[in-house]
Amino acid sequence: MAERTIIRGATIVSMDPTIGDFPRGDILVEHGKIRAIGSDLGPMDAQVLDADGMIAMPGFVDTHRHIWQSCMRYSCVDCSAQAYFEDMLFTRGGGYTPEDVRIGTLMGTLSAIESGITTLLDWSHIQNSPEHTDASIAALRESGMRAVFAHGWPLVEPAAWMVESDRAHPQDIARLRRDYFASDDGLVTLAMAARGPEMASSSVWKADLELARSLGIRSTIHMGAFPFNGEKSAIAEMQRAGALGEDLTFVHCNCSSDEELTMMADHGITVSLGINVEMNAQGIGDIPLDRLLARGIRPSLSGDTEACGCGDMFTQMRGALGHYRSWMGGGHSREKNAPATLASRDVLEFATIEGARANGLLSKVGTLAVGKSADIILINARHLNLFPMSEPVATVVAGAHPGNVDTVMVEGRILKRGGELVGFDLDGIRQQAAASQERILGRGVDA
Repeated sequence: MAERTIIRGATIVSMDPTIGDFPRGDILVEHGKIRAIGSDLGPMDAQVLDADGMIAMPGFVDTHRHIWQSCMRYSCVDCSAQAYFEDMLFTRGGGYTPEDVRIGTLMGTLSAIESGITTLLDWSHIQNSPEHTDASIAALRESGMRAVFAHGWPLVEPAAWMVESDRAHPQDIARLRRDYFASDDGLVTLAMAARGPEMASSSVWKADLELARSLGIRSTIHMGAFPFNGEKSAIAEMQRAGALGEDLTFVHCNCSSDEELTMMADHGITVSLGINVEMNAQGIGDIPLDRLLARGIRPSLSGDTEACGCGDMFTQMRGALGHYRSWMGGGHSREKNAPATLASRDVLEFATIEGARANGLLSKVGTLAVGKSADIILINARHLNLFPMSEPVATVVAGAHPGNVDTVMVEGRILKRGGELVGFDLDGIRQQAAASQERILGRGVDA
């Protein structure tokens, strides 16, 4: 990694209202941090990245991805949601080896980087052993991306962990905090993938949350997906217990009540919406975007699981924008305080600023600003599907795709340049991923 790099001549979309955007400008990166942004920073002794014709912007931030499932991409797209749960969680998950977890995580992180995601929360409920956990962390670190490792539970005896469970969160999480994540300054940090009242008994979910808070880490919890979970009123239960707080991210919330969403707003709880998977998961409930916005909650976005849908952030943004405009234009919303429409910049904020906020990393990433980490992507607006560019934000949201991502930088280190990932044996990784998929499929119901 060069100590000083200057990105020259880009169209800059900073996402920081105090800095604004530049039709043409430069970004100076030094020791992994952004040191200057301006329309013309002048000559200097630095490695130069020619960004003429490119859009420079913050890297995308994904707040919820079951990345261990990446080698089973699209295997459950035409399944019911129940069939996905049965297949991935109740049948195959318990048979995953540490190697399956490692290559799935590496494959998933590299494809995320390739699509311009620089930060990803790995919602990892595959803690079949400490070795499985260590394999996940090793792959996240090998990828070079910024990640939050959200430690979950085993999928050996899955019902005992996921259905009115009386089993406490695996205590191995304390080892991780001590041995891997004693500091919160690394590229990979720690969170708890917690079960909450929908999956665990009252005494267990409370103890789990207390454990996470004693370790000084955030918790992310699936909440209100499908009517049978919404009927449990888990958010209200947490409210009665005095357990709601700003250190929580709730995922989905499709069938959570209006009153519960108000409780979330009152306590500063962040939300992650897996737009593409939620739109494909029949029966999960309506995407609650209008109900969230009416209460002042601006959600983050996620790829959820690539077993069931597309993970890149362009897909999530376009899905969110199109869904909202259709929903509101069709008169489906009862929310008087919901905005009548969304702009392209709104959903770009969901994919950057709000993602960083939900991952507890807004002080480091999510915008381009002096002092923040140099997590930057360059989108090639000379590609024929984007050229000639008229409005940069709309170009990114409405037109761009992963193939337009020319350069990806994390903490000043270039992970993709000229449209190609840097420093990885991709053929070898593909072979390992294919072998893992073959092993996983060989462990079917009758295996």
